[in-house]
Order: sequence, then structure tokens, then C-alpha cells
Amino acid sequence: MKEGQLSKRERQIMDVVYSLGNATATRILESLEDPPSRSSVRTFLTILEKRGHLRHKKVGKAYVYEPTRPRRAVGKSALQRVIDVFFGGSLEKAVTAHLLDPKTELSKEELRRLSKIVSEAKKKG
Repeated sequence: MKEGQLSKRERQIMDVVYSLGNATATRILESLEDPPSRSSVRTFLTILEKRGHLRHKKVGKAYVYEPTRPRRAVGKSALQRVIDVFFGGSLEKAVTAHLLDPKTELSKEELRRLSKIVSEAKKKG
């Protein structure tokens, strides 16, 4: 696995921590669908911490984990990797693929917001 990429289980754990803001291993275990063992969760937390995704502080007897980077920054970085790998770095190709997918359903409000974002981007040049 390349640096910065997360396994499915690591992503699930990060989703829980991001959703809660911070969490103990027990809280994470309770929040996962089809959870692994408690020791596996602790191992994943250690790995995520060593790789720089999480940090912890001791509160009483428990370790409380929190993300080291804002979710938006991590999401932006992950999206850029997808665009680079699967769409040759072309945002246009990525957006086109998504919008032309028959499964994609956008509300009128979402389309209005997207149109506004495109218009604002045009003004920036």
C-alpha cells in the first residue's frame, strides 16, 4: 500500500474519528459495522498514529484519539490522487464521468450550486 493510502478498515476507523471529533478505542469499536476484535482496533489506531493520521491524549485511563489534519484537507488530497490516477490529472474528465453516470442523481439545488461554482471559477480566469 502506498504512503498516504488507507485500507478499508483504516478508512472506517478514520470516518468514525472524524464523525465524532475524537474517540476512544471502545467508542470506535462500538461504532464500526462488523467490528474486528478490540486488539485489532488498537493495532489499527497505533498504525494510523505512526503514519501521522491520528494523535492521542490520555484522559484518565483511556487514550482519546483525534485526527491530525482536517477532514476537508485529507479529502482534497485523496480526490487529487483519484483524479491523477484514474483521469490523467483532468478534473474535467473526472466530473464528466461522474455526471454522465446513470446512477448519478443531482437535485436542482445541487445543479444550481455547481453552476454558480463554475461561474465563479470563470471569473477568476
